[in-house]
Amino acid sequence: METSDATLIDRARTGDRRALDELLTRHQRRVYRFGLKMCRDPEDAKDILQETLLAAARTVKDFRGASSVSTWMYTIARSFCIKKRRRSKFAPAEETSLDQREPGAEARQVADPGRTPDESLAGRQIEQALETAIGRLDPMYREVLVLRDVEGLSAPEVAEVMGLSVEAVKSRLHRARVAVREALVPLLGIPEAPAAAAPEAAPAARPAAPSGPDVTCPDIVQLFSRHLEGEISANVCADMEKHLAGCPACQSRCDSLQRTLALCKAAPMPEVPAKVQASVRQAIKKFVELHS
Repeated sequence: METSDATLIDRARTGDRRALDELLTRHQRRVYRFGLKMCRDPEDAKDILQETLLAAARTVKDFRGASSVSTWMYTIARSFCIKKRRRSKFAPAEETSLDQREPGAEARQVADPGRTPDESLAGRQIEQALETAIGRLDPMYREVLVLRDVEGLSAPEVAEVMGLSVEAVKSRLHRARVAVREALVPLLGIPEAPAAAAPEAAPAARPAAPSGPDVTCPDIVQLFSRHLEGEISANVCADMEKHLAGCPACQSRCDSLQRTLALCKAAPMPEVPAKVQASVRQAIKKFVELHS
């Protein structure tokens, strides 16, 4: 059986270097993916990974288990991402999709033998559109979506990482989900009737404005997102289900949100470049030797 994070932390705190190496190796790919999605640049993501793992090695003795190891690691990584963003505030507003720049992206684009060429092309287009839509979110919305729907943290864990209330996290999350779903709708192949009630302004302010609102329909996408987070009462939930049963347009919107969130969850886990892994190990080795 795999050694638990808690056990590895306990051993690492006593100076067990092997346990520390295993712990950092276990989490490095998720930290790297978080850095890629937040910084939108592979070189910055490499820096984020190295700085995060070295900071974790330096402070592991102070970790008391008040939060999960993943929450602790994302909190460290986020602080370095913020520093990177501040130094890069004059970067171009339009960013190239990571699928076009990330080392190893070509390997992920090899045709799936279980798909037809058309299906493989459509899959790559959707993956690239998702990456672009997430990248165009304002950072405060991108963070909650990436942590919650890509990395799989709970809303309370995301709140801890970001230093926000759970309510604030969920408010940002719903708006981010609406924006990303709207960007993907044309590629999802799910029939989309004219939008119902006009939704809140999308945080990225990029998707086209919906047309032909039907005032008899609720803002079903945001309502469904709130349902997924357990925010609506049983009575409201029953009313929503009743409405969906008789409204194919709203049902298609909920289906497209579910598909969008499934795509977020299935985001590829990048391999950490060998040179980066070697650099991190060397830095940690030097630190351990100086403090042993």
